[in-house]
Amino acid sequence: MAYTLANLQSDIRSYTEVSDNVLSDSVLDTIIKNAENKILRSIPTDQNAHYATSSMVAGNRYVTIPDDLRSINYVQLTNSNNEQFYLEQRDPSFMAEYYSTPGTSAVDIPKYYGNWDENFWVVAPTPDKTYFITLAYNRENDSITNTTQPTAAPAATNGTYLSNKYQDLLLYACLINTYGYLKGPADMIQYYQGQYENALTTYATEQIGYRRRDEYQDGMIRQQLKSKPPSSNN
Repeated sequence: MAYTLANLQSDIRSYTEVSDNVLSDSVLDTIIKNAENKILRSIPTDQNAHYATSSMVAGNRYVTIPDDLRSINYVQLTNSNNEQFYLEQRDPSFMAEYYSTPGTSAVDIPKYYGNWDENFWVVAPTPDKTYFITLAYNRENDSITNTTQPTAAPAATNGTYLSNKYQDLLLYACLINTYGYLKGPADMIQYYQGQYENALTTYATEQIGYRRRDEYQDGMIRQQLKSKPPSSNN
């Protein structure tokens, strides 16, 4: 049976035999969010895969980071001839050094991107023309504790991918966290840790299966970037 927030909270209290005087809704909300994050950090779900598109104009080397970004998969540029280029991620010190290296082409087909601040990436070289940009990334996960979004069908009522399809995995992760919060018996934590790991293995196997099917159906061969290297004077 798929979990709603109320059902999950009820099961946690029932399994631990602890009332809402100790395990209040606010306490359980934190426990549940931590459990969701633990699962998705271990094995990301393709249900959170998302794409954002925009345009880069000549002379503008900044790209807005999506508000809901959790991790980036790739950044793709497409020019007016429909040629595609994939950018390589670099750290801020590399980007700063790139622009200060003598002989480096400052304006060309972008080859790298890196963090500028919490809101923007910077690319190098600076775009020499307009490019269509596609960001493939994983969004922050929907939490079953969310009582307001999406507006028409809040996750707390309609559930999430995890709560609707992997109820046992979510429950075991929550019970581990709950017994830790309660400073409960070590043997109970150990037991639910074992149950969690078994359920996580099943979840991981299915996610890998989905990913392989998606790659077979939708995969693309990445083209070699054509930008000049930073040390090139040509």
